[in-house]
Amino acid sequence: MTDAAGTFAGSSPEKWRSFTPIQYLVCLRGILQREWLRYLSQKERFISSLVRPLLWLFIFAAGFRQVLGVSIIPPYETYVLYEVYITPGLCGMILLFSGMQSSLSMVYDREMGNMRILLVSPFPRWFLLVSKLLAGVAVSLLQVYAFLAIAWFWDVKAPVEGYLLILPALFFSGLMLGALGMLLSSLVKQLENFAGIMNFVIFPMYFASSALYPLWRVQEASPLLYKICVLNPFTYAVELIRFAFYGRIEWTSLIVVLAVTLALLGGAILAYNPARGLTVRKQDMGGSQ
Repeated sequence: MTDAAGTFAGSSPEKWRSFTPIQYLVCLRGILQREWLRYLSQKERFISSLVRPLLWLFIFAAGFRQVLGVSIIPPYETYVLYEVYITPGLCGMILLFSGMQSSLSMVYDREMGNMRILLVSPFPRWFLLVSKLLAGVAVSLLQVYAFLAIAWFWDVKAPVEGYLLILPALFFSGLMLGALGMLLSSLVKQLENFAGIMNFVIFPMYFASSALYPLWRVQEASPLLYKICVLNPFTYAVELIRFAFYGRIEWTSLIVVLAVTLALLGGAILAYNPARGLTVRKQDMGGSQ
């Protein structure tokens, strides 16, 4: 009797190459619907996704406003309130937490057996993982726009067209952060271990970036921290969103986000491939139960 990994590894590529585009769309729709139904059944997840950025916007930003002045730096053409400056970073925070939570569900599904059933379907594994990633990004976009709607009534506003123009930036940033979470989910076997890894990834990525402070201020305070911020891909996701709010493309950020996304997604697909990835290596080492 072959296990789930062996069933997939022994399947012929010719089988899934015969699928029609309609069949791929049906599979994608099924994964999207499953993610949406799960999200709608977890109302506390929606609330918690808004509590964190709103706390920063309503409480911390109000205290820092008098301490941290933001000079005229691109894409801003005048002085802006601290609340306006950190709004793109708070959007990135939602994407970051949402991407990690979506990957956390993958670890849970793998323990319960649901993910194993999904991954042994006749469709190619890379397509299933990308579909899962797209479903997670779709959920995170809803969370971001809910936050921006609340911030609008708090008089934290961007140009009206900016709320539409940031959609591609949010999408690409969400893909990068979701792919990071997916790769991390392939490295751990138990749910408890993944929760610990999240703490060592989420907070360093968020605080060592331009989400809360302009990079020129970071450079004045600590040249070492500035270098870490420059190497942090989350910085480029935040700047991509920040410039998109004002109808501008920050090309360096876009290139970095796309390149990191491809690298992380490629690593996740390789890691979830039982024939070549980390799964088979862990089994050889006796890591699987």
